[in-house]
Amino acid sequence: MSTAFVLDHVTILTGDRAGTTINDAAIVVDTQGKIEYAGPRKDMTARVGYRYYDGGNRFVTPGLINAHAHLFSDGKPLPAFMTSEKAENLVAKFMHSKPGELLLNKRTKTNVLTQMNSGVTTIRSLGDARYEAVRVRDAIERGDYLGPRVYPSGPLLAMPGGHGAPQIALCSTTPAEAAQQVRDNLAAGSTAIKIAATGGVTDAREIGQAGTPEMPEEQMRAICETAHEAGIIVAAHAQSAEGIAMALRAGVDTIEHGASMNDEIVGLFKDNPNSLRGSSALIPTLQACLPLVKLDPKVTGINEIVRANAEMIYEEMLAGIRDALEHDIMIGMGTDSALTHVTHYNTWREMDYVQRYGGLTAAHALHAATQANAQLLAIDNITGSLEADKDADLVVLDTNPLQAGFRAFTDPYLVATRGHVLQQPQVKRFDKLDEKLDTF
Repeated sequence: MSTAFVLDHVTILTGDRAGTTINDAAIVVDTQGKIEYAGPRKDMTARVGYRYYDGGNRFVTPGLINAHAHLFSDGKPLPAFMTSEKAENLVAKFMHSKPGELLLNKRTKTNVLTQMNSGVTTIRSLGDARYEAVRVRDAIERGDYLGPRVYPSGPLLAMPGGHGAPQIALCSTTPAEAAQQVRDNLAAGSTAIKIAATGGVTDAREIGQAGTPEMPEEQMRAICETAHEAGIIVAAHAQSAEGIAMALRAGVDTIEHGASMNDEIVGLFKDNPNSLRGSSALIPTLQACLPLVKLDPKVTGINEIVRANAEMIYEEMLAGIRDALEHDIMIGMGTDSALTHVTHYNTWREMDYVQRYGGLTAAHALHAATQANAQLLAIDNITGSLEADKDADLVVLDTNPLQAGFRAFTDPYLVATRGHVLQQPQVKRFDKLDEKLDTF
């Protein structure tokens, strides 16, 4: 049970695409962590026995939703040996061992709490070594410690030798085997499913491998049908038009990263009869590629093959965003946290990037990270906006991010998750890494 409180003298940023604000506002939260009232102060009735917070004319946004996270690392560049083809089986073996499990449990907890302290109140993990994110989610729900809402996928589903394998993937070769892996993940407590539909950037072994279709359409369809029977939406790592079309035809609900779109793809995003809710959404992750493209490989630690793939996929992602904007396709927000140079406290950078490089307005970028993400994850009845009867997931900032920029999220004044308040939350930053990211 949380403490009932009134947050007074604030400006509410609603998170809609128009950038609507409510000036001279207040928010009232009950002991169940639900919003009783959010609106103009003049219409608020007095509350007796509620804790009082004077917002000091600060700005309140809905809690951020990170719809594409990984939690196994902190975002600092890994040693070259760790990402080499020779080491991948050794790394996988350690990650799946008991000592590896203990290490991943600790890292996952730390990274989840870092995201919360930076304003992220809901996380969807999309690719775990095993079920460490499930264990952290369960600990939060038991009340062992305060944390955000977590939707863990467990291992992603891939082809042998495909993207994410063997470190963070289960591999199958038939539709029946893939469907069983969905059931296994759900039985282990997963509430999200992810497919590696195409090759990726970070584990590419040749130029052009990223975006190459990997999983057959019928195999992806078996995954989608099995997940949808349980009411679970499916995400697909897809970085080419061919791979995206296959995934959408199979029934995938969210396309992660994206690429340029043709008429078939546009049509399937807007009207997808095989998806769970009849349409699909795009979640670009510019943080996954931008540092690899903008920074010297000596800084990022990547080889020429990964750099070439990153440049190719970055341009494809930008094209996908432009097409989504042109055709009014729903755009969500995900950071791909844990990848090199994608920390857990820099969620604000993704909103900044999609505005500066992707062409979204500031209001649309905030909308993607709040209301749109809640809608595409089918949790808009409980979070994503500051309205009565929804969970009190919110962030209080000293400056208006729609006017001053999303860097306003680097030092939140207050974060509340399901009504539990963290005043002046703190995170451990990697100053040298941030200095490099600040150069572009």
